[in-house]
Order: sequence, then structure tokens, then C-alpha cells
Amino acid sequence: MNRLLSGDSPKSIVLSVLLVAILIALAFAPFLFPGSRSLETAARICIFIVLVASYDLLLGYGGIVSFAHTMFFGIGAYGVAITIDRLGTGYGALTLGALIGLAVSGVIALLIALLSLRVRAIFFAMITLAIASAVAVLVSQLSGFTGGEDGMNIRIPRELTPANRLGEVMGTRITGKTLNYYLVFGGSLFLFLLMLRIVNSPFGRVLQSIRENAFRAEAIGYRVVYYRALATCLSAMVAALAGSLFAIWLRYVGPATTLGMEIMLDILLMVVIGGMGTMYGAVVGTAIFVLAQNYLKELMGGLSEATGSVPVLPELLSPDRWLLWLGVLFILSVYFFPTGIVGRLRGTR
Repeated sequence: MNRLLSGDSPKSIVLSVLLVAILIALAFAPFLFPGSRSLETAARICIFIVLVASYDLLLGYGGIVSFAHTMFFGIGAYGVAITIDRLGTGYGALTLGALIGLAVSGVIALLIALLSLRVRAIFFAMITLAIASAVAVLVSQLSGFTGGEDGMNIRIPRELTPANRLGEVMGTRITGKTLNYYLVFGGSLFLFLLMLRIVNSPFGRVLQSIRENAFRAEAIGYRVVYYRALATCLSAMVAALAGSLFAIWLRYVGPATTLGMEIMLDILLMVVIGGMGTMYGAVVGTAIFVLAQNYLKELMGGLSEATGSVPVLPELLSPDRWLLWLGVLFILSVYFFPTGIVGRLRGTR
């Protein structure tokens, strides 16, 4: 197990139990939580764990602030969609689309890094924001190629669709959608373990030293720009693969679902809630945030009805105010867990 985790153990009994609980819940989601909505939530958690972990490689380990991460996520998703649209349905087209998205993301990330990483952090962040906004506008306008604002529907192999019925296991109906979920789960688990290996490698250690003091790292012989550029490329390519998995699962790609600034803000919130500079923070932060997004509104509806006889409280707990309470929960988490939930559980100050 220590080898599988690249020597980065949770270092906390509470955190270990929490991570195991999340792993079991995701691994057996089709059987533990029947229903399409529960499966959608579990698949989204799997994909966003990878997306948030890849962003944490930049922000938490490299100290690089970027607002272009959803751009690479979208490139991976559109790579699959456009390839299938041109070449037809098939596993070869799916694989080729994912590889194209991976390659394009790596090249664009390298160009951005080499041209922009020498400037101060805030200016680099603004450059990435401008590039991401330009790509989002371009995707929306190239309707003949990307589907424009309407997006693109994706035809995946029939074996991965609900039409493929495979019988029942433990009272749960198994279809192609279940196989599709386990494709997403397996791919996400592999990518997460790969990220864990990267940050615990000598490269990851150097990246952390650059984050702490770039001048000292440069003084002892490390080419800071090269390391940051490599981190940017690795982060972008993993984000593109997460986008490919998202496209295969959702069977639809559109500007709002992959390139929206709201997704970038969600990623930032997940990183902060879970804890920057730790891959496990991506797991915990994503699980909490996605569950809150999907079920907080319903929970508040039930609480509002239960407190109907209490003055003012039902209005405060109205489901229409779920975003307000999500914001309150975020503020409280930052106040009580300044280093994130994982940082607090590990005893990091």
C-alpha cells in the first residue's frame, strides 16, 4: 500500500478512514447508491478529483496561479467529441481523440509557460485568464467545427450506453452505463495515483522548493522556468485526460459544461476546502463540494419544512438560498481550516 501511494501516507487515522470511505463509496457506487442521479454524482466526483489534483500540482506544489485550467479540460473533451464526429463511433476514435486532446493541451501549455512564466505571478494569472477567455469565445463562434453555443452530442460505443443490458448483480441492474462508470472510475484512479507519484518524485520535491523560495532554488542550480514549464504541461495534460473522461461519460460537450469560468471557480474552492499542496485535499474537497452542490438544496428544503412553525427560520432555510449557505460553509471552512481539511487533519499549520 505504501508503494502504491508513493510513500505519501495520509498520516492521520481520521483522514485514512475518510479516504477509505470515499474510495469504497466510489468503487461500489452502482450497488450502494442505485439511481441515475447518484451515479452521475459519483462520476462527477471521480472526474473532478483528477481535475482538482492536476490544478493543485500548479497552485499547491508549484505556487503558480492559473485561470486557464478549464481551457485544457475543454480541449480534452472537445478532442474526443470532434474526433468521433469526424471518424465515427469506435474505441479507436475515443482513444485517438483523447491523445489529440492530450497533445494539443501539452503544446499550448508549453507555449504559455515559456512565454509567460518569467513575469510575476499576478501577471501570469491575467495572461492565462485572457487566453482562456479567447479560447472560450473562439469555441462558441466556430459553430461548424465545435457546435458553437449548442455544443456537440457524442456517440460512444453501444457497449457503454444504457441500451446494453447485462443482467443483474446483487439486485442491481447492470447496463453499459455501469461499464462506462467503471471506465471513468478506473481512469480517474490511475490518473490520481500518477499525480501522487509525480508530486512525491524528485521533480515534485524540487517543485516544492521552488514554491518556497525560487531564488534559492535558482542559486543551487535548478532552472526554475524549466521546472515550472514542465509542471504546467503535466497539469494541462492530466486536465485534458479528465476532460476526455467527462466527455465520454456525459456524451455531450459544450462551452458551459467544460469551458465556463464557473468551473474554474469551483476548482479553486475545492482546492482551498481540501487543502493546497496535498493530493488528498483534492479527494476530500471535491467529495464535499460536489455533494453539497447536488444535495444541499434538497437538504435545506427538508429543514425548511421541518421548521415551518418557527418564525423566520423557514425563510432562511429556503432551497432558493442554497448558494448563500454554500458560501457560508466555505467561509467557515476557511476560518476553521486555514490549511484546508486535510492540512488540519495532518496537523499542518
